[in-house]
Amino acid sequence: MTVTRSLGDWLRHIEGQHPHAVDMGLDRVRAVAARMRLARPAAHVVTVAGSNGKGSTVAFIEAIARASGLRVGAYTSPHLLAYNERVRIDGADADDAALVRAFDAVETARGDTTLTYFEYGTLAALWLFERAGLDLAVLEVGLGGRLDAVNIVDPDVAVVTTVDLDHQDWLGADREAIGREKVGIARAWKPLVLGEDDPPSSVLGHAYAIGASAIRGGSDFRFGLHDDASPGWWWREPGFELALPMPRLAAPTQLRNAATAIAALRALDVDIDDDAWARGVAAADIPGRLQRFERGGVTVLVDVGHNPQAARALGDWLRTQAGQGGRTHAVYGALADKDAAGVVDALASQVDAWYLAGLADAGPRSGDADALAARLVGTAAAAGARHGDVAAALSAAVAQAAPGDRVLAFGSFHVAAAALAWLAGTGSEAHAGGGV
Repeated sequence: MTVTRSLGDWLRHIEGQHPHAVDMGLDRVRAVAARMRLARPAAHVVTVAGSNGKGSTVAFIEAIARASGLRVGAYTSPHLLAYNERVRIDGADADDAALVRAFDAVETARGDTTLTYFEYGTLAALWLFERAGLDLAVLEVGLGGRLDAVNIVDPDVAVVTTVDLDHQDWLGADREAIGREKVGIARAWKPLVLGEDDPPSSVLGHAYAIGASAIRGGSDFRFGLHDDASPGWWWREPGFELALPMPRLAAPTQLRNAATAIAALRALDVDIDDDAWARGVAAADIPGRLQRFERGGVTVLVDVGHNPQAARALGDWLRTQAGQGGRTHAVYGALADKDAAGVVDALASQVDAWYLAGLADAGPRSGDADALAARLVGTAAAAGARHGDVAAALSAAVAQAAPGDRVLAFGSFHVAAAALAWLAGTGSEAHAGGGV
């Protein structure tokens, strides 16, 4: 009798198939892809790497392309509440049955080749995309770029959003080394869109060496708010200009993510309807990016930001809220390999009270609040209240907050997922997100 695994069964199975959570390299995943006879996942492919802003940039590319009538697949990671979020086809998350079929195809092909959880998921997504008749596939890199499983696909346009210190154990000790890994998704003689005005020289050097056409924010394309304070913002490149509404994802850094997404689509050989730019920018949404809720007069904000660059962006947004009054309470949880002190230092001047949360469900990178506090000695958060988990920390922060205050829950996808689950259980009212 044939036993059919559920999606939950599959996810538990693939978690245990490789001795390491991360095993960087393309040989194994490429070999299995060949056995699966995977063809190109779509007529056009955009691959997105970067330290921050990847998910938001993917969301903008997807929304604009779909507003123009293109059939789009988007592969992102990690997920917040359900694995299905990682694979979207024509705006809908892949259902359990589709993912089960895809995992079965991967398992049948892999033989005795071991694959990581992310490699299984990448091959499954590519298998589904190939069968979906897509005009465009947008692929988000999981870690780095050069040796990430997504990099077995040759993109028509590569995007590097930002380069900052994160995952140094895997990618290198400084921006130059990390940039070299991320720009590994670029292809010879193909466009490479760079979201930063001043990317590391390693990124530009690699683009020059392989003949990739670098399209740089701040020079090859520009964007900004209107000088006369009229609504919306502008985007322009030589010979082309757009007047755009503010994104639903409205934190200051989201303009750069949207601008980078527009540059990627402009570099792609596809036609975008004139009105699709504005409709896509206005429609793009993604959970856990300064997602806003109200609970008893207290604003609760949930964000996946987990490194100092993301924390600086959060700090910039909090400074814009200073005129609205109220105190800021921060619920913070961090994985054991993150620069927790750097994150706290980036936000210290904007936070009035800290609540440290333990993370028990993050695998080998888990840690309790006492361990987190020990890593934060000498920072503003070191004396913060300690709680066993995110739910307990959020409950305490909201109880201490007064109407008009804001509570920010951030530090990792694990924190964001737990916060969203807690908010759903309390019946908190959701509002349009601010988005980092």
